[in-house]
Amino acid sequence: MLYQAYQLQSDVSAPLRLMSEIGSAVFGLSKSDGGALRKLSAALDVFSRLRLTHSRPDYAIHSVAVAQDTIGVQEEVVLDLPFGRLLHFKKNLGAALANQPKVLLVAPLSGHFATLLRETVRTLLQDHDVFITDWHNARDVPLSQGGFSLDDYIDHMIRFMETIGPGSHVVAVCQPCVAALAATALMAEDDNPCQPRSLTLMAGPVDCRVNPTAVNELANSKPIEWFEKNLISRVPLPHAGFMRRVYPGFVQLSAFLSMNPERHKQAFKDLYRHLVDGEQEKAHGIKSFYDEYLAVNDLPAEFYLETIVKVFQTYDLAKGELMYRGRLVDTKAIRRTALMTVEGERDDICAVGQTVAAQDLCSSIRPYLKNHHVQTGVGHYGVFSGKKWNQQIYPRVRDAIHASNA
Repeated sequence: MLYQAYQLQSDVSAPLRLMSEIGSAVFGLSKSDGGALRKLSAALDVFSRLRLTHSRPDYAIHSVAVAQDTIGVQEEVVLDLPFGRLLHFKKNLGAALANQPKVLLVAPLSGHFATLLRETVRTLLQDHDVFITDWHNARDVPLSQGGFSLDDYIDHMIRFMETIGPGSHVVAVCQPCVAALAATALMAEDDNPCQPRSLTLMAGPVDCRVNPTAVNELANSKPIEWFEKNLISRVPLPHAGFMRRVYPGFVQLSAFLSMNPERHKQAFKDLYRHLVDGEQEKAHGIKSFYDEYLAVNDLPAEFYLETIVKVFQTYDLAKGELMYRGRLVDTKAIRRTALMTVEGERDDICAVGQTVAAQDLCSSIRPYLKNHHVQTGVGHYGVFSGKKWNQQIYPRVRDAIHASNA
């Protein structure tokens, strides 16, 4: 009933928000008076944005600076599967730059779309040939396509790497660090020619026993039966995934918002003030962030519940007990893949120590192929976006990739 109640509320409020959007545009024509109409327009604009969307935003990456030249970028779907696709940001490079390292950026499937990594993509594109795991919204996947589990996620990663071909590199952000490490281990054990040359794990829950955060404590506060009973819903009509069991993206977003409610309230107050004061550039920054942040992606129930159990409750990979289709995942099998781990000093989702745990798990990798970096002054999102990502973290990631690409 949870999803049905949400859908009803969304349908009922949609006309009011549309009217507010139109009203904001109309009254915005009179913003120059600096008085009541400008304030009314700003208030209507803010209200119209207090809504969730369920469609993937555009990446809107049309060009990138490469070696002091501006190069056009086109999105190319390389492989399209029911639950996700391999998306390539194709650049028209000259022969001298055509051999940039191929990087698969593994995006989380955790309530937001892969476009949350837009800035990560844009930065990587300067020096790499970039692909991304572009996950579909589970509520749009027909029930006839079957389920999607943690094993299926690992399958997708292996298939994506095989599609890209030998010599690629993997950069995993947050939640998929466990799946990325598992996929790399399985490919190494099988001597798969497409196993990555390097694996970069950024702010991921490899071992949640280390410095538990509020997120970790919440995952352990209830038995898995509670999560299944209270957080899993069936997709209502009129969506293509009607009757599919999902963990709704709006539930995950509510959890994220509840972690820092005052910060989000202040952001919308700031948006109102910037609009009233005519500070369009500052207002645009807030609008852009929340247009992305409020775009939610439903998770397949199987994947969500298995992740809660295996990653956050029983710590299977960290304890050397993770099973993949009846097969034990052996991280010691990784020998030729260089490993880099990145953490944020102020990360309140994946605390310091949880990602670097991968270094000990991969004991067969020679020390000179390992790197670890803790970035001071950043939280979770600062690890892969923002000024310090671009100026301090990315150069280290780039150097690690290029060193292992030789």
